[in-house]
Amino acid sequence: MLADTAAFCQSYQVPLGVSANCVVVAGRRAESVTMAACLILATDRADVNKTVRRHLDVRKISFADMAEAMSLTDMAYGGITPIGLPPGWPILIDQQVAACPWIVIGSGIRGSKIAIRGGDIAELPSARVLNIAHPSAP
Repeated sequence: MLADTAAFCQSYQVPLGVSANCVVVAGRRAESVTMAACLILATDRADVNKTVRRHLDVRKISFADMAEAMSLTDMAYGGITPIGLPPGWPILIDQQVAACPWIVIGSGIRGSKIAIRGGDIAELPSARVLNIAHPSAP
């Protein structure tokens, strides 16, 4: 399987800078839980503890448990995509993703990917374009 971003990019000669990962986060404030998705380039990491937490207006935030993310999205881990998420989930898209002419994202299953314009992904319902990424450490 080439669902792993690095393996996919290497095998198909797709630059990491045009491949995006979708991560599911769970934010908590009192008894309320807010689930959200963050879409960032494969070369970056999401600023979950500061920018994403503040935007969602939650006190605590963490990456969603793998089983919970799969159950709530009805998607395969490693293939989660912002397309088709539960209604009302905020989709936080890094500005670099939205600016890409084309990006490669998960398709919901591990056996395929989707190529889509960055601007089109920013038009999804509940999508918000923000500066949520920091470059990954080398």
